[in-house]
Amino acid sequence: MALHRLSSVTIGVPDVDATTRYYEEFGLTREDDGWLSTADGGRQLRLVASPARQLVALSIGAENPDDIGAIESRLRRLDLKADASDTRVAAVEPITGVQVEVTVTPRIEQPEAPATAYNGPGRTDRGTGRAPGILREGRVRPRKLGHVVIGSTDQEASQRFFAEGIGLKISDEVPGLSSFMRCSTEHHNILVSSAPVNFVHHTSWQVDDVDEIGRGATAMLREHPERHIWGLGRHHVGSNFFWYLKDPAGNFSEYYSDMDCVVDDALWKPEVWEAAKSLFSWGPPPPPSFLQPEDLAALMAGAHSAR
Repeated sequence: MALHRLSSVTIGVPDVDATTRYYEEFGLTREDDGWLSTADGGRQLRLVASPARQLVALSIGAENPDDIGAIESRLRRLDLKADASDTRVAAVEPITGVQVEVTVTPRIEQPEAPATAYNGPGRTDRGTGRAPGILREGRVRPRKLGHVVIGSTDQEASQRFFAEGIGLKISDEVPGLSSFMRCSTEHHNILVSSAPVNFVHHTSWQVDDVDEIGRGATAMLREHPERHIWGLGRHHVGSNFFWYLKDPAGNFSEYYSDMDCVVDDALWKPEVWEAAKSLFSWGPPPPPSFLQPEDLAALMAGAHSAR
């Protein structure tokens, strides 16, 4: 597809220093200018000062200048203002106010993760040796930013912006509630969900396998059990393993692995799911604080007073 990556997100938080330390501990690397980097994706998270947590901006990678021109034309057909050059186009998503930028940028080159041998009934793939997952040392380092989930007070309008304007493809939907959209071969990179206030629900960060999810979450919780939100489990839509934690600003951050990939659009059939079925295949049930974050009322009050 013409779009090929979710390049970065910018998130506003009340305490930039504390939130930065959290994401360094999560496994991102702090650059000299404050950006936070992943192993394969480079500079993918920027934190800026804001009275309340919010998604400020996101950037998407495109293949060539022709893609930029096509996006500009589609945005104008939606009566949206677009700031464009040969290699960049930017527009504000009208419901959430998020600045969305698409730039011509190289694809992410990801070295293959080492093959993990798992024994099974009648199958000893590992041979005479211990499981590699128990021998790993050092901190977990996310490979790349996988997706961001946005709460929107007008889910259909936000979906229209990303799908009809920017050109994301819809992988699956929960009618009236959420739309899983992709700008790469991964099942989803942007998920827009219906919400009573515009806010960022979570960012999701790819690691090699389920052992890295477990190791990363265990390390994050060792001295801060209050960070735990939900996991370990496997989602139904997208199929990925997950574990969710909470940063100091109240944003959720997810370690994930084994996401569905759409390597041939013609072979993928988007489906319509019921909400209860879509959320998870196995694992503990989601806590109320995942479905309705504890600061949602405060965010709603802040949005109301800002009008």
